[in-house]
Amino acid sequence: MSDELDEIQAIFFEECAEGLTTAEQGLSAMQGGDVSAEVIAGVFRAVHSIKGGAGAFGHADLTAFAHKFENVLDEVRGGKIPPSPGVVKVMLSAFDILTDHVESAKGLAPRPADEAALAALEQVLANKGADDGAPVASAPAPAAPVVAEAPAAPAAEEADEYGFLPMAVSLDDFDAPAEAPAAADAAWIVTFKPSRAALANAGEPLLIIRELETLGAEIVAVDTGTVPSLRDLDPEDAYFTWTLRVPGEVTEGDINDCFDFVAPDSVVEVRRDETPAPAAAPVAEAPAADTGADEFGFVPVSAPIEDFAAEMQRVVETIAAASPPVGSVETPAIAPKAGGDAAQQTIRVDLGKLDLLLNLVGELVIRNSILADRLSPADRQRVELPELARLTRQIQDNVMSLRAQPIKQAFSRVPRMLRDLSVETGKTINLETYGETTEVDKGVIEKIGDPLTHMIRNAADHGLESAEERIAAGKDPAGTIKLSAEQRGARIFVRVQDNGRGINRERVKAKAIEKGIISPDAVLSNEEIDQLICAPGFSTAETISNISGRGVGMDVVRSNVEALGGRVEIHSVPGEGTTFTMILPLTLAILDGMIVRLAGQRFVLPLAHVLETVQPEAGQVKRTSPDSEVIDMRGEYVPVKRATEIFGLNDDRAVEDSLVVIVESEAHGKVGLVVDTIDDRREVVIKSLDQNLHPIRGLGGATILGDGSIALILDIEALVASTNRYTPKGMAA
Repeated sequence: MSDELDEIQAIFFEECAEGLTTAEQGLSAMQGGDVSAEVIAGVFRAVHSIKGGAGAFGHADLTAFAHKFENVLDEVRGGKIPPSPGVVKVMLSAFDILTDHVESAKGLAPRPADEAALAALEQVLANKGADDGAPVASAPAPAAPVVAEAPAAPAAEEADEYGFLPMAVSLDDFDAPAEAPAAADAAWIVTFKPSRAALANAGEPLLIIRELETLGAEIVAVDTGTVPSLRDLDPEDAYFTWTLRVPGEVTEGDINDCFDFVAPDSVVEVRRDETPAPAAAPVAEAPAADTGADEFGFVPVSAPIEDFAAEMQRVVETIAAASPPVGSVETPAIAPKAGGDAAQQTIRVDLGKLDLLLNLVGELVIRNSILADRLSPADRQRVELPELARLTRQIQDNVMSLRAQPIKQAFSRVPRMLRDLSVETGKTINLETYGETTEVDKGVIEKIGDPLTHMIRNAADHGLESAEERIAAGKDPAGTIKLSAEQRGARIFVRVQDNGRGINRERVKAKAIEKGIISPDAVLSNEEIDQLICAPGFSTAETISNISGRGVGMDVVRSNVEALGGRVEIHSVPGEGTTFTMILPLTLAILDGMIVRLAGQRFVLPLAHVLETVQPEAGQVKRTSPDSEVIDMRGEYVPVKRATEIFGLNDDRAVEDSLVVIVESEAHGKVGLVVDTIDDRREVVIKSLDQNLHPIRGLGGATILGDGSIALILDIEALVASTNRYTPKGMAA
């Protein structure tokens, strides 16, 4: 039973994560000026759901804080507190504490200090948002004596540890005769029409009616006008509309709680009764046979809820008597329910099971490769090996799509972060986003949050100039940060680009020498100087602030990205800006590869980059400097790279005895790679190296070939960008 409860609680925490994402997006929209009822209601529902689940699992601290947060949201939703910038700021701070409470409930963090946030929420409630959270003392003076004279809430009483106020009446007082309610405590009129598919989805409307009755509700009327003829009656559809009167002392929140699990397309209306019921006594005296409809066309019902089954049976029998015999009409085909085609059905699947399925698909591709190696060409056609490979590829693509999530989930925190940074730095910052719908593996989305945060903060603090500096440089006073994502082959490119001052390479080199990261006589290229900002402990900030200055930002970016098997590239133009690019691998992918040999060892070269292959003639490859070569391609000179030199492999083969594969990279255009021979073309499965080896520049992973041997997969972008020989990690060049 404990294991089952743990599984259910794990689902609750997943729903918490979804709710927090929804709440943060809504609050960010409110901070940006969108205070529509839909946005506010979305935040309220998210916090309300978290509170409900937390209460079910006994997370008292989380429940209490969410309850207080929900109270403020409910007042904002009802129009009693205006969503002013000050109120939204308080709610954003409360959201951060709510997130910490969720982490604490998971056991991943200590209980957060929420006293200040609770006090701020209390202040907003007390002031009704006036003056953006001004002190209670600044409230209008006439209100003070009224509050003091109200017997229901003495000022001496204080909230308990959960923020709830004690009741001002004893239980014995509930037996006293009820007085006529004041105008402010007029009864509630609740109209409830369940979704047509409520019963089909196990949503029993009578259970909700009974729950309302526990609050003192009375059924005023039931509309049966939408009940169809018997032959059209669907026993899984709901046709009735209930109207109930709820005592005025019941809070609107308690009434809404009864409809927590009602389908969103149900009709739920809660309003104050503008005409209190002095006619209660005459109604009680009215004969049961009086069935006159009221102004809404509803028929009053005086029977208790237990008698509704009999009433429903009577209605059905009446309809059956008025309908033609079933045998006299042709039974029509059952039409699909409205909206059924558009409904999306989802199921939660443990990520471990998806990982296992991905690995099994990869093994299937490897076995297919083994068969291809062992069968003759005639046998391959006889067993339909190409068809098997095609089906395997389709399975792999579909399994990969199960783990894919839009990278928008990772981007969603950036707008709020930039607004906060804009306030802290005093800079006006515009954000442009591209490729938010790019689908990335869920595991990657979860792990790029920290690197993305550090790059955004670095761009806002170090990259962008102040408004005065930008005006002096002839730029727009407002800086711009562009955030983009795209997939290219088996790689995901995530870029953070600013139009700021660029990297001051002289200052960076001087700081690196000062901190002992490089020697004073080191000769570095511009690219190598740019990479110094990712060194541990490096910072050019003159003072330590909440944003930067401790030298751990870009180091964390590189470490986290390399842990994912990716790399970070930096491109900067002084005076124009800097671009940080995270290049991340897909968790598992099948790619078309060319099996090549370097110094006798087999490697896989992705075919997506290959333009053509050349057997160079004597003199076609020319050396332009001790470290660079070019090949004459029909009058166009293309740079040539020897992969054996980059990886430090011993190979004295002359270039005329080798092959030059012309590849195309994004950053460097056409480049020729010198290889020994080309063995085959094959679909291969990418296996990550980061679990067992540190990342190696120039390699994008490994695969298992048909004979069971391992071949390393070349990373073309990193390979053609490399200027030096490969140096093992931790060794001097």
